[in-house]
Amino acid sequence: MTLLTEAEIARFQQDGALVVRGAFTDWLDTMAEGIATNMADPGPYASENKVTKGRFFDDYCNWTRIPAFEKVIRHSPAARLAAEAMQSPIARIFHDHVLVKEPGTPKPTPWHQDAPYYFVEGSQTVSLWIPLDPVREASLRLIAGSHRWPRMVRPVSWADDSDFYRGRQDWTPVPDPDTDPGDLTILEWPMEPGDAVLFDFRTVHGARGNLATTRRRALSLRFVGQDARYVERPGRTSPPFPGHGMQPGDSLRDDWFPIVWRG
Repeated sequence: MTLLTEAEIARFQQDGALVVRGAFTDWLDTMAEGIATNMADPGPYASENKVTKGRFFDDYCNWTRIPAFEKVIRHSPAARLAAEAMQSPIARIFHDHVLVKEPGTPKPTPWHQDAPYYFVEGSQTVSLWIPLDPVREASLRLIAGSHRWPRMVRPVSWADDSDFYRGRQDWTPVPDPDTDPGDLTILEWPMEPGDAVLFDFRTVHGARGNLATTRRRALSLRFVGQDARYVERPGRTSPPFPGHGMQPGDSLRDDWFPIVWRG
């Protein structure tokens, strides 16, 4: 028995994004425990993003040191949902990512694709964005069909909008659907704790600032499928995974990026 219907899988493949209701309701306490542990003991990639008001904390690649995250990755529906959406016989964990916007943090998350920042390419990739708090105006937003654009969007430093990689020019300019929507379709859903958005690494997305009176905690889990391969980028990737030793065209190494679900 599958977790996603054929129509839901088709929608993910067409739009590059899909909302799934209530899949992680039973895992909220475990995820909250993991986020609290992470914020109390940040990892080497933790960031207090520069904001003029409020607080925007994020950190990634902590699942091997925070048992609550490993439990969610290995035993929740996450990996199976990822495999079904990707149409892959396996789901391999790439990394986890915690994002917390405290109340009254107006800074939005800029529009971007994840794929250019990563050293992975392939058609079988998926991020699960799982809120632990009700989501209204602080919502994740995605551009439908942008995972099928012929060129990737220019990756930039969120601190100053400078090029993330030096010297490469063949990027699509970063879109701004708020001031120039053109014919772009924006996907955005009100969400309850335990709902999840699944989206392709290549789907362009951003998020509103959090002007609510409550914090917004979200756990993202990133998976790749059978066709994902290591690719060299023009510079240091994010996450960088120093010392990985992979060569272009390699599958991701099993000891660092284990297969956590098989069909």
